Amino acid sequence: MSQKISSPSHSNSSSSSKHDSRQDSWEIIEGLRGGLSNVQEPENQAGYMLKKRKWPMKGWHKRFFYLDKGILKYAKCAADVEKGKLHGCIDVGLSVMAIKKKAKCIDLDAEENIYHLKIKSQELFDEWVSKLRHHRLYRQNEIAMFPHEKTLFHPHYPLTSSPTIPDSQSIRKRASLAKQSSFHSPVSFTSQAKVTAWLQSSDDMDRCTKELSVCEAQLLELNHLLRSMEVLHRTYSAPAINALQVPSCISAGSIRLHASNPNLSSVDLTNEKTYHETLDSPIDVSKLQEDFCRIVSHKSFHSTMKSALCMLTTEKERLKQMLEHDSCPAPSAQLMGLKNALASQDSCDGSRPLVHQASNESRASITESLSEFFDAQEVLLSASSSENEPSEDDSYISDISDNMSMENFSNEVENERLNTGCVENGGSQEQRRCCLPSPSPNTSNISLWNILKNNIGKDLSKVAMPVQLNEPLNTLQRLCEELEYSELLDKAAHTQDPFERMVYIATFAVSGYASSYYRAGGKPFNPVLGETYECDRPDKGFCFVAEQVSHHPPISACHAESKNFIFWQDVRWRNKFWGKSMEIVPVGKTHVVLPGFGDHYEWNKVTSCIHNILSGQRWIEHYGEISIKNSNSEKCQCKVTFIKAKYWSSSMNEVEGAVTDHKGKVVHKLFGKWHEGMYYGSPPSATCIWRMNPMPPDYEQYYGFTKFALELNELDPLTKALLPPTDSRLRLDQRLLEEGNVESAEVQKQRIEQLQRERRRVLEDNHMTHQPRFFQKSRDDTWVSNNTYWELRKDPGFSNFDCPVLW
Repeated sequence: MSQKISSPSHSNSSSSSKHDSRQDSWEIIEGLRGGLSNVQEPENQAGYMLKKRKWPMKGWHKRFFYLDKGILKYAKCAADVEKGKLHGCIDVGLSVMAIKKKAKCIDLDAEENIYHLKIKSQELFDEWVSKLRHHRLYRQNEIAMFPHEKTLFHPHYPLTSSPTIPDSQSIRKRASLAKQSSFHSPVSFTSQAKVTAWLQSSDDMDRCTKELSVCEAQLLELNHLLRSMEVLHRTYSAPAINALQVPSCISAGSIRLHASNPNLSSVDLTNEKTYHETLDSPIDVSKLQEDFCRIVSHKSFHSTMKSALCMLTTEKERLKQMLEHDSCPAPSAQLMGLKNALASQDSCDGSRPLVHQASNESRASITESLSEFFDAQEVLLSASSSENEPSEDDSYISDISDNMSMENFSNEVENERLNTGCVENGGSQEQRRCCLPSPSPNTSNISLWNILKNNIGKDLSKVAMPVQLNEPLNTLQRLCEELEYSELLDKAAHTQDPFERMVYIATFAVSGYASSYYRAGGKPFNPVLGETYECDRPDKGFCFVAEQVSHHPPISACHAESKNFIFWQDVRWRNKFWGKSMEIVPVGKTHVVLPGFGDHYEWNKVTSCIHNILSGQRWIEHYGEISIKNSNSEKCQCKVTFIKAKYWSSSMNEVEGAVTDHKGKVVHKLFGKWHEGMYYGSPPSATCIWRMNPMPPDYEQYYGFTKFALELNELDPLTKALLPPTDSRLRLDQRLLEEGNVESAEVQKQRIEQLQRERRRVLEDNHMTHQPRFFQKSRDDTWVSNNTYWELRKDPGFSNFDCPVLW
């Protein structure tokens, strides 16, 4: 019997299309709703999945995952998980989870890291998604109920008892008692749950306690040695002290006379008699000196202190954020108990004079600057005593100290001279503004989640954002900001050695990221198609021009020239939101030519990631590898690595690099922090070649702009008369935001975006494409200057030039 098969109706086809669309897009997995619920304990799940790595070893790598009560652990194989050799551990309950069904991908945004997972089998994918949903709800419910001693990580660190270091267990016990008294009140999955999660990371705080105990023991030993040397210094004649030999364990470059640290140079002499009796000959001084140098120079001494400080700073900031963002109308007994517990521990601070208090100015400010770190590696020889004049026997140590001091001094003078932008031939620097007309607006009333929740995994450059989230600069001006430290290129142009030239080029590539350190809170305006920007800086010796040459995809091209260098790049960005973090992946190359040597350098940019994007405490990091090569010579090349921060590591914002010859042999080493400075050589004798300029006053209130950024959108009448009407400084919405008129800026922003859509529609209707005016495509599909901008500006002038109406 034949059966008639009807063709699918239009509605069915449409429904299928919508279903396919949903399969092709990211879906956010909802979490616990409505507070506590009875979630059954889930079964464990284990198996292999593919995990994506971006750097190093890019691509998908097979890893074994083990899911237990909301905690997802992974390692290379099952045996490694059993042995505790974990590659990572993810709290699924505190992560944003998104899935893409068609691609069989699972993304977990744990704020500090974004985990991209993939499963080949559809059956296994569905099984893992189901298990992760169940475990996530269970974990969130567990956090909301504040269970006893449920820890996220399980490393077993032996604790060293110390009467002066606060015990994390005592804090947890007091908070637990407070919890029992507050159990009758309803608990929602808000900041209280986050505080609970913080308390549950007990082993991490125990590890911090252990490391602080080690630090305290070492500092006390150093203090004991200093007191002993002070006693001997007062007891015996100065020549006996000054005749000591420099221990072989310390290089000559690290010996400096310095008494800048009052905690170490001030000595308690109450037990002077005891020390005098135990040390009866001047020979003991040399032994004391050796012991002191051995402790100070040991790598574990600094690494332990840095690690402990990193932990304290991170935990303090995490707790601060949790308490600040408490959505409850009144503090619960649970939170009050925690605050009281912490307050009682603070009262013990007086008995711990040698333990530094962590700075809370910024999450990323974990350690002191590198220059201060090197200054700490010094031998203190009772320099505070003014009674003993230096004898001829002091000459060896004094010469070393003077040489290093003069080297640093001359380096600082050079940096200061370059940073002031001195103009050759006696020219005077133009007076520029030092403040914006209005501070940045309040953005606390904007719900970013409502804007971004439907755009997981998508390119955010196509998503309309409220103008309050912008800063009064656009992407073209951001490209110009990379030339803030153009004096490094000038220095390279006057350096004969090709390997040292590469050092300056690499440092310049790093310096372009420095201004982003204080700018994680805002985004630049997106330039409209055909928008331009010029920056003529005779004080810095360069002139810069940029143009938005493409809208889909958005591509910005720029070109700068001086008598020493030529700089150009075309950059396109892919912005992706993963639930808590936003990744910015640049595509394109940066080029620098030094005409004096015929060098043509080119390099890539690294990935940037803005973390904690949904709260007020956003922070940015850059990670990946910059590869710099000279296309006109194979004599040398350079690789610079931006180290991705690890949660319990002090490697925040750290950069390492190496200049190698054509055989791959390292000629120069580079290291530093992209927001502080760069050094080359080997510590402690490394030379500082760049430091970030000091920030202007009240920079936090003015978008975190550097002094150079403050000047980029400045518009004086003389300059205005020379600009084309397409210049960014004439853009109304950006100017109104800078002046603090947010409502009018939003109206103008929408109007300008609508004008762009209309121009694009006209081009499409007439089968035309936009042709940039000042840039052209080269053979390798990159955009380069056609060298007409400055000529047209001069003659006939842009007032006599036919320009499109962009706003």
